[in-house]
Amino acid sequence: MAEIEREAMEYDVVIVGAGPAGLSAAIRLKQLDADINVVVLEKGSEVGAHILSGAVLDPCGLDALIPDWKEKGAPLNVPVKEDNFYMLGEAGKLRVPNWPMPPLMNNHGNYIVSMGNVCRWMAEQAEALGVEIFPGMACSELVYDDKGGIKGVVAGEFGKDADGSHGPNYEPGMELHGKYVFLSEGVRGSLAKQVIAKYDLSQGHEPQKFGIGMKEIWEIDPAKHKEGTVTHTMGWPLGGNAGGGSFIYHLENNQVYVGFVVHLNYKNPYLFPYMEFQRFKHHPMVAELLKGGKRVAYGARAISEGGYQSMPKMVAPGVALLGCSVGMVNVPRIKGNHNAMLSGKAAAEAAHAAIAAGRAGDELSDYETEVRTGAIGKDLKKVRNVKPFWSKWGLVPSLVLGGFDMWTNTLGFSLFGTQKHGKTDAEATEEASKHKPIDYPKPDGTLSFDRLTNVAFSFTNHEESQPAHLQLKDADVPVKVNLPKYAGPAARYCPAGVYEFVSEEGKDTRFVINFQNCVHCKTCDIKDPSQNINWVTPQGGDGPNYPNM
Repeated sequence: MAEIEREAMEYDVVIVGAGPAGLSAAIRLKQLDADINVVVLEKGSEVGAHILSGAVLDPCGLDALIPDWKEKGAPLNVPVKEDNFYMLGEAGKLRVPNWPMPPLMNNHGNYIVSMGNVCRWMAEQAEALGVEIFPGMACSELVYDDKGGIKGVVAGEFGKDADGSHGPNYEPGMELHGKYVFLSEGVRGSLAKQVIAKYDLSQGHEPQKFGIGMKEIWEIDPAKHKEGTVTHTMGWPLGGNAGGGSFIYHLENNQVYVGFVVHLNYKNPYLFPYMEFQRFKHHPMVAELLKGGKRVAYGARAISEGGYQSMPKMVAPGVALLGCSVGMVNVPRIKGNHNAMLSGKAAAEAAHAAIAAGRAGDELSDYETEVRTGAIGKDLKKVRNVKPFWSKWGLVPSLVLGGFDMWTNTLGFSLFGTQKHGKTDAEATEEASKHKPIDYPKPDGTLSFDRLTNVAFSFTNHEESQPAHLQLKDADVPVKVNLPKYAGPAARYCPAGVYEFVSEEGKDTRFVINFQNCVHCKTCDIKDPSQNINWVTPQGGDGPNYPNM
């Protein structure tokens, strides 16, 4: 096939991803120099379409970036008023008091927000400063310079047929070149993954760890709504099968975010994270809250959980990784958006100084130094052992040891040093012969729902004639390896019902990929025990369209 010819556009900084990290970088660049040329490329149909909304936001990142955000109308409307922690049993609960918890766990001064709406507002601020933002522009390739550094990306390629050939309406897209490229794609971004592999950026760091976060937005009975209430739970239904827990946030308009996180280092391949979430809603405490209400939206997204010791090197020639492309979530706080914003600000300041000095295409080492030694590094270092404690010793010991370690880190020291994570989440999966299947109750259609019904509430859409963006490295592995050895876990770990093993009388079992259902959570890319699935970006605008709520 002849080499594709593309037009090229030149910028000072090219930013991939209009999440909190990318938009913060764009805003800060323009604050520093109104004449700097900045473009933000977003694969979602609009800014916020791929942001799984619903979070408790620490405003410190926004304070640093836009100190007058209140006056400018930022959608932080619901301050946290009440903080609850519960340990759940199947039918009961035990309140965990707030007083023994380290200060960093206090949500005073934080806000319950729709991050989709926060990003939409940030995009407005960026555009007012002169930033160009192009939604619906998936970035499918990296562009390299003649020295092997990164000088840009390919965006806006459309019209490939299912076999990868160019259809009648094929558009080759454009190359967007920059003196520096920022990758702020979120967790397990397809371009960031390539950069990390090409430049061996994980060398000397612990493997990244992940969780799968699933979330529903519910409208509930006004009599049960308590705006500003934050509730977290641990324990049932996961028990010893997996780490994780839940969150319930009461926002405006009688709405609550109901979410559930399962750590992806679970051993039993029969575990079904989505059904654990659905089962959780039948706990008496949760069922009573949701009774008489209705679910209005659903989504799922992987969460980076490795923390301080798992952050890879963040820079390579011409490129910097931002936010969740690095992994900046504070796991016990279940917060990362503030660090994403701070990372965007830091990257912008490093790039601005470099460009002002006449540099281009080199490594922005000042950015990495600021992340590791500044506010982000200090935030993550205090909690660095909570996740490995949980992985090694389970829930209760990790609460005791992790809590003690967070207290001592608050005072400036740790008795435990820095614990290691060890295996990747894929390697943690054990053979099915070592475990028993788990019997999950059938969804009742009122509190709990089957996956395909729920996916409809993510408003996901993919053009079906395009190549599948879920690529198998070896088409034989799912049926010949993963099915007999691991009981076909892809049929369970996906929260959108993308993968299924189809058996028909007289025919060999087939592995079917329903990529149209994909909500872009990236769990398959992370958890597949054979590491046989590669998630790449589909054409721009495809995927979930999370509601503006």
